[in-house]
Amino acid sequence: MTEETITLYEAIGGDATVRALCRRFYELMDTLPEAQRCRAIHPPDLTGSEEKLYEYLTGYLGGPQLYIEKRGHPMLRRRHFVAEIGPEERDEWLLCFRRALDETVEHEKLRAIIWDPVEKLAHHMQNKE
Repeated sequence: MTEETITLYEAIGGDATVRALCRRFYELMDTLPEAQRCRAIHPPDLTGSEEKLYEYLTGYLGGPQLYIEKRGHPMLRRRHFVAEIGPEERDEWLLCFRRALDETVEHEKLRAIIWDPVEKLAHHMQNKE
């Protein structure tokens, strides 16, 4: 008897859940007054940003490597140097991600598995004090 291993991507519901997470994340960023600094460092139209996050998270969570196939290695910190990301922007980004994650991924343990490295990544992306 073989035990089948599923990816985190599959465990949370695959494409539909990742799309919903990214959509909700950018809706929150675009509408929450407490995310205004984070929103300000993004382009006026969030469509491209949402698509890039979707592609990145899909691969990161164990699904198809969409981001890498289209854009190469993520090099996230380097790609974000054009934006000044301080503690406020970082924390606002995390606020939106946490809320979107809580609203779109039902299982608490799966949310925790996703949250910890995302939180560390957000801190790594900070490039100003």
